[in-house]
Amino acid sequence: MNKTYVVIFKENGKKYFFFSEENYKENDYVIVETEKGLQYGKIINVLNKPHDENLRKILRLADENDYKTHLKNLKDASTALKKATNIVHELKLPMSIVSASFTFDRNQLLFNFVSDDRVDFRELAKKLAYIYHTRIELRQIGARDKAKEIGGLGICGKRLCCNNFLNQIEAVSMNMAKNQNLALNPSKINGLCGRLLCCLAYEDANYTACSKNLPRVGSEIKINDKKGIVHSVDILNRKITIIVNGEKEELNLDENDQK
Repeated sequence: MNKTYVVIFKENGKKYFFFSEENYKENDYVIVETEKGLQYGKIINVLNKPHDENLRKILRLADENDYKTHLKNLKDASTALKKATNIVHELKLPMSIVSASFTFDRNQLLFNFVSDDRVDFRELAKKLAYIYHTRIELRQIGARDKAKEIGGLGICGKRLCCNNFLNQIEAVSMNMAKNQNLALNPSKINGLCGRLLCCLAYEDANYTACSKNLPRVGSEIKINDKKGIVHSVDILNRKITIIVNGEKEELNLDENDQK
């Protein structure tokens, strides 16, 4: 039976799906064919189910020579990144090249860049094509993708999640910060990319469930014949602090009958 294999082309990169009649295993390195050309990839998961008809086939298991070719491509891509950056400065283009990568067969050289505006990079592409004699693609990416490419340390002191283990960056909304009762201070809820922290999404479902039927800060509430104003709310522990006759009192809503 044909199996479906999950393949990545770089650590924590986007997941792609391929099929094969051969029996491969996790952590095997393989050569696959994509729309952009041949790629050197790593199998990270094996799905024992029939493959989708639209999936491409794994060509073969990578050997030592393939690995050497892959290393050379990485080294040359690093050189190409520096060269492209120099040309950008020469042409005074309002853009910053973030990364460069060759396909395994060097059929294409891809550059990711960031810019606040639209950029006419035709002259840049022409110069790069003349130097490397291959198809050049320049792709504009956002702030989150830039952080994933470059990496760094988050406010928690650990390596950025997007650069460490997230294969795909999910949408994060301001409502997630509000659901967790966080101060809406950009320095507290934004990551290095300047966008909302990815980790806000990790516990959002729990906060949403725990906050069910909790009163809002500043609202009036009556519990066990005690009437007061809600001063603060501990969402996860489902506790609130109310002010009764000028004094604070902590109550556990799961142990009291709210009226």
